[in-house]
Amino acid sequence: MKKTIIIFSLMAALLLSSCSSKASSANSSKLKVLVSINPLKEITEKIGGDKVEIDTIISPGLEVHDYQLTANDIIKLNSANLFIYNGLNLESFKDKLLSSSDNKNLYSVDASKGVSQIKTADGTDPHIWISPTCSKIIAGNIKDALIKNDSRNKAYYDKNYNEFIKSIDLLYNKYKPLFSGLNKKSFVTGHAAFAYFCRDFNLTQKSVEDVFASGEPSAKKLADLTDYCRSNGIKTIFVEDLVSPKVSETLAKEVDAKTVKINTFLDGDDYAGTQEDNLKKIYESLK
Repeated sequence: MKKTIIIFSLMAALLLSSCSSKASSANSSKLKVLVSINPLKEITEKIGGDKVEIDTIISPGLEVHDYQLTANDIIKLNSANLFIYNGLNLESFKDKLLSSSDNKNLYSVDASKGVSQIKTADGTDPHIWISPTCSKIIAGNIKDALIKNDSRNKAYYDKNYNEFIKSIDLLYNKYKPLFSGLNKKSFVTGHAAFAYFCRDFNLTQKSVEDVFASGEPSAKKLADLTDYCRSNGIKTIFVEDLVSPKVSETLAKEVDAKTVKINTFLDGDDYAGTQEDNLKKIYESLK
């Protein structure tokens, strides 16, 4: 019975998406882009500007690592010209989503193409969007895809891409020497999402939870982390929206540190602005 309901739901989704696709094509000449996560939306908006119409599968506030597809996601995909996903196994639902679609003209883009991957005990770290240098690679992949699917606006996309790269370079060139001048190089987060960021600035992250924020930390890990914070003078524990703050708050009390919120998914109004806010907070914690 459950299987039958799922099949009917998917059939309904495909029918609705066919209708919505025809309606949208009649009403808009913009390139329709579906992205998997908010950071890709932020970057695509910067490059695509008013030439694109963007929808997102995983809205800010939803957990990406174990996201379950809905019929509405298939509707979105079937009306899109372009699907941009992070890659590096972040979207476990990707293959199922693509196989459920009847969109024959869909162009899919792996935003991680060209990134030098970081391997961990848990697998490949997918959190490339937090790194300024990786965000430039992501932006290049997105720009190329927009041009391939809408070549008449190539000059427009190139211009916006160059402006985005300039904004990222300004941040990197500002904070690289600042971090290099610090004696302290380690910070503590809710989960281990900052490996690529740390590679950019020669920093070290310690975390309460693993790369995929899965499971509760063991008593031994917490004891080791407490000792680490004390021996390294850690006075700030960073907490995130999608990771329970309870353990981090307990750790902070134990080592007489404060908790500071950090934006792992860069879901502010502006990618570079949110990135700079993170940079400032981490820099201040290490001074």
